[in-house]
Order: sequence, then structure tokens, then C-alpha cells
Amino acid sequence: MTQSIVVQVGQCGNQVGCRFWDLALREHAHVNKKGIYDEALSSFFRNIDTRKNDGGASQITGGKISTLKARAVLVDMEEGVVNEILQGPLREVFDSTQLITDVSGSGNNWAVGHWTYGSAYRDQIVEQVRRAAEHCDCLQCFFLIHSMGGGTGSGLGTYVLKLLEEEFPEVYRIVTSVYPSAEDDVITSPYNSILAMRELTEHADCVLPVENQSLVDIVNKIRHMAHSGKGVSAIKKDCTVISSQGGVSGVEKPFDGMNNIVANLLLNITSSARFEGSLNMDLNEITMNLVPFPRLHYLVSSLTPLYTLADVNIPTRRLDQMFSDAFSKEHQLMRADPKHSLYLACALMVRGNVQVSDLRRNIERLKPTLPFVSWNQEGWKTGMCSVPPVGHTHALLALANNTCVRPTFMDLRERFGKLYRKKAHLHHYLQVEGMEQACFTEALSSLSSLIEEYSQLDATKGICMPDTSRLSIAT
Repeated sequence: MTQSIVVQVGQCGNQVGCRFWDLALREHAHVNKKGIYDEALSSFFRNIDTRKNDGGASQITGGKISTLKARAVLVDMEEGVVNEILQGPLREVFDSTQLITDVSGSGNNWAVGHWTYGSAYRDQIVEQVRRAAEHCDCLQCFFLIHSMGGGTGSGLGTYVLKLLEEEFPEVYRIVTSVYPSAEDDVITSPYNSILAMRELTEHADCVLPVENQSLVDIVNKIRHMAHSGKGVSAIKKDCTVISSQGGVSGVEKPFDGMNNIVANLLLNITSSARFEGSLNMDLNEITMNLVPFPRLHYLVSSLTPLYTLADVNIPTRRLDQMFSDAFSKEHQLMRADPKHSLYLACALMVRGNVQVSDLRRNIERLKPTLPFVSWNQEGWKTGMCSVPPVGHTHALLALANNTCVRPTFMDLRERFGKLYRKKAHLHHYLQVEGMEQACFTEALSSLSSLIEEYSQLDATKGICMPDTSRLSIAT
């Protein structure tokens, strides 16, 4: 069995990560009734006997669960969220050596997070990640969770990403990045996002962009369904989209619903690593099969069911309908339109009692409506996990490498340009040691190059590209 390590950086990263651990524990408790430390649990948790007096807790490889510790490193330059975690229901899942905090925060400044705190905490971060890696028999990949708009998430988050590449170059890095909306309350978020984008493009193996506005839209639709009176009584108290039970605290907060959706994305993408299935998908296979060009590694994710989590009385979606939902804009965690853009590859990860024939039938049904690049018409990767989410019979996650991410990146570049043309707020960044104005121009150039690469591919839509003629080999 392989293991993975989750590195959560900044307020957003730690809140989303906290929800992931809560939901993962709930799933394992639902399946593992006898409380045995098995291979499924070992993928993301260690089993610790804290009674040993050997200068630290000893790890138990089998038998009954003693104390579970998450394979995680928590980093935040404001200690508020991490302190809440330590006072909440999940406090036993982490110990003090896994936490790296400061008190002052990055002040929404990418440069402070990246250069100031990156330099100050480099050795400590490397030490904690190495320690987590040493507890793994076979380290498969790193999951990095962070936001793009703030200072710590974007700046220190991408610094940690570079560290992971330097220290563990052979281990894949899958990044979940929460992008700000156009109405973001952080004025400097376009700067932070563009500076972070360059690092993600250069140092990540795979990025799952999640837009704040998409999360807001999904949560609002769920709440609307719950209060519309159309045969709907009330939101489930502990449903995995709305509930805050077991999270950072017992009190529901404004972003709980949004964080839960991102946590569900991580829950589904890791399901094959955590449970058995007839067609399990190795986490590294996602990057191997969905990223044909190294820089074009931004994947649009969509989840189903989403709205059925809101209420007891909403009937369960039929399996075929769920496949259709997975390719509708309402279920995407990013505002984009894949059907009018070009697919480079697509992965379907199904959970529950689903047959391979069901997968094949739905792929054949949907294929005519989805424009795939001419040289990869059969670019489908499929995975099947036998364990569904708690309270459901089926779940489906679709990951699409599609040129539809281009408008989002263009919008980000436009918002960046409005500030940068006036050199507004630039002095806050340039007074940070290590930060130069060239960082802005290089980041902008990197994003423009990325957009151009997507544009060139998009221009080939509907054109059947001729195969390159074979080389004549002398005999």
C-alpha cells in the first residue's frame, strides 16, 4: 500500500484540509466497524501508541487502532485557524510537530509569504515534511492545498511547492488551488494570483483550480433547493456539503459550505488510494494520463452528487443521469464551458457498486458531444472504487484537461493589468527583501505564454490533424 502526505498552507488551505480529514475519518469509520488499522487507513493515517516512553510515540503497523495521526503538515503564518483546529474535535489527529505557525501573517502580500516567511521557515518546513515522509513505506504523492488570493497561501504555498520539488523530485505534486472571484475583498489578489500562477506552472505536476465564485454558486443553489418548498423540508444536519460538525469548530461559519465542497473533491480523488475497487486508479496515473504537455496541467473538476446532499427528500440521481451531470457546468468547481472548448484528456472516477459496462456505455453515449483533440480521441482514463461516500450509493468525479481554463486565466491577467499599469500597490512588494519588479514581468510573461499555448490548441478544434509521415528506416 502506498501513502500520501497532505501539506495545507494558509487559512483557506487549513480549513479545507481540516474538512478533508474529518470526512475521511467519517468514511473509514463507516467501513471499518471493528476499528482495525488496515491498509486503507495507512494511506493517509499513522497508528500511534502514545503510551510508549521512548522519547516519542511508536508506530503500530497492524491490529487495533490506538491513536490515529494524519500524514499532514500544517503551515500558517497566522495561528488563529490552527489554534481552532487544536481546540476542536480533530485535535487528536495532529501533534505539535506537524504544525508550523507565526503570529503576524503575510498581510495579503505574496512577497512576504514567499520570500520573508519562506526563508525564515525553510529548514523547519523541510524537517517536518521529511519526518512525515520517513513514516511512509512507499510515498506516492504530495497533496498541497492553498489559496491564490492571500499572502500566505499564494506566497508561502508556492514556496513550499518548490521545496517539495527540490527535496523529493521523484514524488508527484498534486495541488488544489482556490482562485479568488472578481469581487474578492483582497485588492492585491490579482498580483498574488499571477505571481503564484508562475510557480504552479513551473513546479506542480497537476493543479486542480477551484474558483470561489463557483463554490458560492453551488452552495447558494443547495440552500435555495432546501428553502424553495418543492417537496423539500430541511437541510440534513450532518450532510457533507453544509455541515460544519467535526470541522474547525462546532459553529457553522460563512465558508464552511464552500470548504466542504473542496474537501469532497479531495475525498473522491483519493478514494482509490484509500479503498479497494475493481479498477483502482493510482494517484500518479492522473498526471501520467491527463497531462500530455508539462505546462498544461490545469484540470477542471466536477462532482456529482452535489445537490442531493442537501436534503433527505430529494431522490437519488440515476447512474446515467450522474454521468450527464458530471459534464454540466452546474457541477463544475470552475466557471468554464468544456463542451465549447477542446478536451486533451478526461478521467472518470466512480465510487459505489458500478460495473465496467456502465462506465463504457456512458462514455460511448457522451463521447459524440465532447470535442476531443484529434490525436487523442480515446483519451479517457477510468477508475472504480467500491466504497461510496457515506449516505450515498454512487458518486462520480470527472477531471478534464480542457482548454476552457483559458478565459479564467485571461480574466486574471486583465485584472492584474489594471493594477500593474498604474503600478498601484507595487511598493508594498518591492520593499520586501528578495523581491524585484522583474518577478512581476516574468510572471505575466509566463501566464501569457500559457494562455497562448491553450489558444493554439483550441484553434485546432474540428480540424483533423494529419499524422506525421513515418521515417524510412534503412535495412
